[in-house]
Formats: sequence, C-alpha cells, structure tokens
Amino acid sequence: MPKRIAIFGGSFNPPGNHHAAIAARLAQDFDEVRVIPCGPRPDKPVTDSVPSVYRAALADIVFGGLPKVSVDLSDFEQETFTRNHELQRRFEAEGELWHVVGADLVTGGAKGESLIQRTWARGLELWEQANFAVLKRPGYTMSDDDLPPHARVIEHLVEGSSTEIREHLSHGKCVRDLVPPRAEAYLARYGLYRAPVPGNWARGTLEGAKFFLQADEENPKVRELSKLLDGRNVAAGAADFINVIGGDGAMLRSIREHWRARLPFFGINAGHLGFLLNGPDQVTANSFPPSDVIFRQMPMLFLEFEDEEGRRHPAHGFNDAWLERATSQSAWLEITVNNVRRIPKLVCDGALVATAAGSTAYARSMGAPPLLADTPAWLLVGSNVLQPAHWRSALLSPDTTVEIRNIDPKHRPVQAYVDGLSMGRVVALHARMSRAAAAELVFCASHDMAEKIAAIQFGA
Repeated sequence: MPKRIAIFGGSFNPPGNHHAAIAARLAQDFDEVRVIPCGPRPDKPVTDSVPSVYRAALADIVFGGLPKVSVDLSDFEQETFTRNHELQRRFEAEGELWHVVGADLVTGGAKGESLIQRTWARGLELWEQANFAVLKRPGYTMSDDDLPPHARVIEHLVEGSSTEIREHLSHGKCVRDLVPPRAEAYLARYGLYRAPVPGNWARGTLEGAKFFLQADEENPKVRELSKLLDGRNVAAGAADFINVIGGDGAMLRSIREHWRARLPFFGINAGHLGFLLNGPDQVTANSFPPSDVIFRQMPMLFLEFEDEEGRRHPAHGFNDAWLERATSQSAWLEITVNNVRRIPKLVCDGALVATAAGSTAYARSMGAPPLLADTPAWLLVGSNVLQPAHWRSALLSPDTTVEIRNIDPKHRPVQAYVDGLSMGRVVALHARMSRAAAAELVFCASHDMAEKIAAIQFGA
C-alpha cells in the first residue's frame, strides 16, 4: 500500500495554534503531513512583510515535534511559490498525495465555479485527477456535490487565522492564546510584525530555563564545568535551550545537528579560542542558567557542491565553507559573483566564503578583517593567493551569489569543507546567504560577541 502524504501548503504568516491543530488532525488520517510554507506570492504581498528566515524559524517552532509532521523550507530557500501542480509532480513518486485545502476553495465546484477550477494553475486537471483533503470549519455549510471527484472531508475544531495574529501583534496585544509559548517568545524577542525592520538581537534571560546538555564527558575540563551546573538538564524535546560545553568545533557540530530545532545555543568554552561560546569565568560567576543574556540570531550559508557529473548537493554552514587544493599543485579557480566573472584565474591554495560569525575563524587567519556580528555582509577570501598578486578578500552584500569553480579538475583537483566537515572532491561551490537557515547564539550580557570582536580589533 503506498504511503499516504498530506501536502499542507500555505503562507503560515505566522503559523499559530490553529495550524498546529490542523497538522495534528491530519496526522491521524495520513502517514505523513508535509507542511510547505510558501515564498513570495504576487497575489499576497503580505507574505513579504517579515523576512523569510524568521518565518522559517516560526514554522519549525510551531510544527516541529509533531508526530508524522515535517516542514519543507524549499520555497523559502529558493524564494519562490510552488504551485500545487508542481508539488504533485515533485512528490508523486513518494506515495499517494493529498492536497489539503479549505472548504471555501471547493465551494461552487458542482458548477465548475470553485476557486480551484477558476484560479489555480492547471486547476481543472488537478480537480479531476488529484486527491483533496477538504478542511471544514465548525458551522461551515458545504454541499457534497461541490467536492472534487477524489476528496475526503476532514472536520477540525480549532478556529484561528494568521491575520488575527498579525493584527494582535501590530497593536501590541497578547497572542498567548493564539500561538505556542516558544513561538510567542520568539515573536516578542525580535519584534516580528511590530517593527518595520525586525531585530536580529535582543536582551533577555535564561533564568529558570531547562537545557539539553551537549558535552564531551571524556574531556576533564568539560566534566569539571558540567559539575558546576544545576540539575536542569533534560532531553532535547523538553529543553528551552541547548547548552554546549567544549570549543568552537563542538558548537559548530551542535548547530549542524540541531539548528532545525530552533532552540537557542548557549556555549561554555572548554577549548581554546571559543569565539562562539561564553567564557567559563563569566558563567560560573553567577547562578546558572544566567539571568542577563543577549540573544543573537545569526544567518547561515546555503551551499551547493557540484560534482563531476554536474549534480548539485545542498548543505548549510554556520561559519564558513571552502575549496582547497587536494594535491601538491596549486588550485586554479574561477570566481563568479552575481553571474559576473570577477576573477578568471585565481591561483591559490584555496578560496573560502564566511559569515560574519565565521569571519573570526579561518577567514581571519587568511588576512580578512573580522566583522561585527550585526554586519549585513559576508566574506570571500583567498588562501595564499599567487595570482592576481594583490587580491586577498572581498566584502559581499547579503543578496550576493558566489560561484567558485575549479578550472582544471583533472590535473588540479580540489576538496570541499563546510564548518570543518569534509564534503569530498568537487568541481564547484555555489554559495549565498540562506533565506531559511539561522541559529540563535546566546551570550552573557557582560561579554557579548560584540565585545569579543572589539577585543580582537584592538589587540586585547
């Protein structure tokens, strides 16, 4: 029997309790519920009212953890609106698809006058051939004659709308009864749907919060620090934040594994530099979890590694990604920025792209200046550049796309890395700032990331 998949698309701008209730109700009847928030829609300008990276985080927060429910962020990442007939083609090989629609979209179907038939791309074809799960609200009157040929009606009892949530937020009203607690906290933290431009940092507290501990217990320093924490360590699903004890590598591994959980990351340095973590002295000087902290939402990279067959393999990175020579031969790379070939032949050991957070790591060791955490930019940096003789790095705007391509993959192969993780040999790296992926890092207010960068710049 084929897997039965409910395709639950929508703006979810923002998602609320009613959306979560619908997803949970669908999960009772289907093997999987695939939530697909849409990107920009020409017919709904309000979908651009909040940047997609915040909407993606809210979707993960609201739907994450629901049994049999997954969130597909591809429309955010590709900045597009995938129509239902395209979703049908994309996913139909995976099982029996059911398109989730409101009862208002099928009203008038008996006369060929439903919104699906009249306004959807290839709507008449879908009406006759596709499966529809029709959501019927309490008290809504509909005729069975209006249903598509392959339909089932699903009644749901939770009322609500994204419009109501937005209106409450814009007027400073409480949304506690409209969204889950974590979503309410996230909306408040960054002023979403209130300020014209959302913030990317906020002062707050972790006092009384429960944490999921990630630590290498084989490290004596880690064990020592772990003993100083109180007993609020819980399983990941019950945590309010992720507590990482180790070095920057440990933090990067934790972000790679858990960023989709959309929990804040609080690090305690038991390594060397520990730029992404808090100093143990700052943490142990007061009660834990700390009561005065800075939350920083840090953007991530969207990366595609191209193999010799031209296939692209996507990945996300928090700090940096790079190509480096795989043999004793120098690498010959072509650098293209926004579809313009900027460096036809870069002779070097390698080339790297880095976020502001990653600018203090390998990018800095290659001679690039560290960026403030709030800098709306990222970096392209060369390693041991021989040609062009005086080129070292470039500062990139957030909407820039970069391609680093190997000119001679046969004789001068290169290998790729993301946050120190090997991706094997590739022929090209395509990179840009992600429109969906971000991670929240938390710092003690007395020694925030901005202070760390100031210390670097002034030689402290």
